[in-house]
Amino acid sequence: MQYSLRPYQQEAVERTLQHFRKTSNPAVIVLPTGAGKSLVIAELARLAKHKILVLAHVKELVEQNADKYESFGLKASIFSAGLGKKSLSEQVTFASIQSLARNLAQLNEYYSLIIVDECHRISENDTSQYWQVIKQLQKNNANLKILGLTATPYRLGTGWIYHEHYHGFVRGEKNTVFNKCIFELPLNYMIKLGYLCPPETINPAIEHYDFSSIQPSHQGSYSDVELNRLLNQQTRATFSIVQDIVQLSETRRGVMIFAATVEHAKEITGYLPSEQTALITGETAKTERASFIDAFKAQKIKYLVNVSVLTTGFDAPHVDVIAILRPTESISLYQQIAGRGLRLFPDKQDCLLIDYAGNRFNLFYPEVGSPKPAPDTEPVQVLCPGCGFANTFWGRVGADGKVTEHFGRRCQGLLEDDETSQQCDFRFRFKTCNGCGAENDIAAKRCQQCSLVLVDPDDKLREALNLKNAMVLRCQGISIEKESGQRFKVIYHDEEGAELTERYDFAKPASKLAFQFDYLKRLNTKTPNNALASVADVIAAERLLTAPDFVIAHKHKRFGWQVTDKLFDYQGRFRTANSL
Repeated sequence: MQYSLRPYQQEAVERTLQHFRKTSNPAVIVLPTGAGKSLVIAELARLAKHKILVLAHVKELVEQNADKYESFGLKASIFSAGLGKKSLSEQVTFASIQSLARNLAQLNEYYSLIIVDECHRISENDTSQYWQVIKQLQKNNANLKILGLTATPYRLGTGWIYHEHYHGFVRGEKNTVFNKCIFELPLNYMIKLGYLCPPETINPAIEHYDFSSIQPSHQGSYSDVELNRLLNQQTRATFSIVQDIVQLSETRRGVMIFAATVEHAKEITGYLPSEQTALITGETAKTERASFIDAFKAQKIKYLVNVSVLTTGFDAPHVDVIAILRPTESISLYQQIAGRGLRLFPDKQDCLLIDYAGNRFNLFYPEVGSPKPAPDTEPVQVLCPGCGFANTFWGRVGADGKVTEHFGRRCQGLLEDDETSQQCDFRFRFKTCNGCGAENDIAAKRCQQCSLVLVDPDDKLREALNLKNAMVLRCQGISIEKESGQRFKVIYHDEEGAELTERYDFAKPASKLAFQFDYLKRLNTKTPNNALASVADVIAAERLLTAPDFVIAHKHKRFGWQVTDKLFDYQGRFRTANSL
């Protein structure tokens, strides 16, 4: 059977050809799970004039991608120990990254292109298996072209995997794996046009698991020991949850259940009807696993319980219930899990998506590229006062629906002309260089303009805390009081009622400039502001002024406490009151 490309798949192919005719910079295509990435890969492989490699991390994807390519009547090589084949003889080779990385010496020919499926798995660690293969290929072709395809273009802990987006904005840093996203298709577009079935997300009517007492590692994974300990205390909840799943799926065809641990999966399986249930873990024998999957796809069994093994490269279009009984910090994993149930199937109207673990991800707008700073934050839109670009950051929204706070650092807008492009330099949060006054990212160690070592705010706090004549105030807000002439004072308040006062005199240019330097660009408003030119302007803008996180003062023999430093946009270790 030969497949024909859908319009968006053809567009993705054309965008790829256009990009690589201009540059060899690595590029990425973003297509939702179920959008048919394998057909895009097959068409690109068919058009290739030189040898190319198509990499995947599991044998199921290797086989799936190769099958689609061969549906065009073409022959491919397969290099995968799991599939029992290790050949590089044909122009196009579909390979397992693990198998190929163990046989680098065989990559001794000219390859023009490498395509990586599920490319968000490529780390920035240049010793990883992916980079070992890429570097080996670059020995014979310094201009090797690298194309990635993924439904989830971000990595937990590091954020976006590409720097620029073709719609004209910046996401990841310049040193990200891929230079540019050249094509992207939103999940809601696929559903609206009938290419995927809609998810019917429902909140469990019964008690769900509470995983809040355990913390994930910095990579986002949870300890099996801690998970089992917690789940053993909630066996009654597991029984009720499984009963709920059975009841909700009474008229459904295929149910996939994602468990937290092997022990948890076995408990879940024990509550399900044995003749309709199979359990697959990493310990399941290959032949037994294949048998279970075949029976499930043939709808001979209804319930398929698994632990982290059926999230990618698994196609069973009849699945119409996804039950998530495991916690995850990874939106990528959450999307992959949900995607198992969104493929089309005859008479399938939707897919029930039930999250019993309280993960609370938004499937349609799930990610802003940085870790969620707090549980009560959500994606919010923030206009850049500099270029007007509508940024999406984590933030908080008030009862009236307006943004009350956001955690964005720098505008993501991309300023382009016919020849070049550069990121808008407006920073919502920044660290000021004491040497040249340049604004730097709040995590920067050296000034981007003059290379001066930037003073660590933690060092300032520690120094002040160790001095008898110094005071550190954790600022909760500010107020402005007008004095005579063009003078006014700023009062810094902490949560316990303590105050520090700083005076400004706009009749003196240096004093006026100092105030504007600290507050003008941090003005908490969506509209551009030319200046805080007068005392009246300052008083009128009082509610919009961003308060510093900490105020440091030293005691003067004659004038009492004098403010000597203010720390804005603080991100260090002294973030909570009991840390000081």
